[in-house]
This record gives sequence, structure tokens and C-alpha cells, in this order.
Amino acid sequence: MSNALSFDYVVPGDDFTRAGEASSDVKRKLKQIGYDPDAIRRVAIAMYEGEINMVIHAGGGLAHVDIDPECVKMILSDQGPGIQDIDMAMREGYSTAPDRVRALGFGAGMGLPNIKKCTDFLNIQTELGKGTTLYMTVLANKER
Repeated sequence: MSNALSFDYVVPGDDFTRAGEASSDVKRKLKQIGYDPDAIRRVAIAMYEGEINMVIHAGGGLAHVDIDPECVKMILSDQGPGIQDIDMAMREGYSTAPDRVRALGFGAGMGLPNIKKCTDFLNIQTELGKGTTLYMTVLANKER
């Protein structure tokens, strides 16, 4: 693969049946080009968790993915309420998901912690009342 590939996705809001479509498509594309299997797994998990967070908290959002031989960069952005306390949100088990979402089996408070575990670089930009953007990078062929 000589050139970078770029893909854009719309993550629909309040539709758990479609959450994960973007991460599944990226996973399929990475497999097709013969990308590092561990990197594929980590990209798929990080993107899926980000998509679910956008569905739960923000009414959907946008995902942009750049793939090159060294890494996969993902930018997930929404116009939701923002994250009140990033440090708390990074704690396993901490969740602000409503009960109706938890009743569906989502909102266990593992999204951001799982993203952090699966990515090599994570930057969270959030502004209350404006939205959140996750900048995530997964390095290919990296010994972890």
C-alpha cells in the first residue's frame, strides 16, 4: 500500500442496530489490504466504542479514517452535550448512560477505557454544549 486511504462515515443517532457499521467497514477494508491483524482488532474496538458513545450520548456524529502503512488515524466528532468530567469518564464502570440504554446492554462505562487500551494515541477534545471529538491513532505492527 503506497498511498494513504481516507474514508468518511455518518454515524446515525439513536439507532443501536446501525451502530458499528463504520467500524465494521473499516475492519473489512483493513483485512482486504492485508493490514496487521492486531492493529485491525484494536481499530475495530476503538471505533466501535466511539460509535456507541456517539449513539448513546450525542445523537450520532461523523467518523473520518485515514489508513497508511504505519498507522490508522480516526477522528470521531459529534455535536452532543460534551463530556462533563473526562477523568471520571475514563474510569472503568463510570457511565452517564440513561437507564433505557443500559436496559439494552449498553452504557456499562467501558467505552473510553477500552478506547484508551486499544489506541496508541488518544486525544479527547470536548466542550460542554458543543460536542466532543476523539483523535485516535493505532500503529501498525507495533509490539504492545
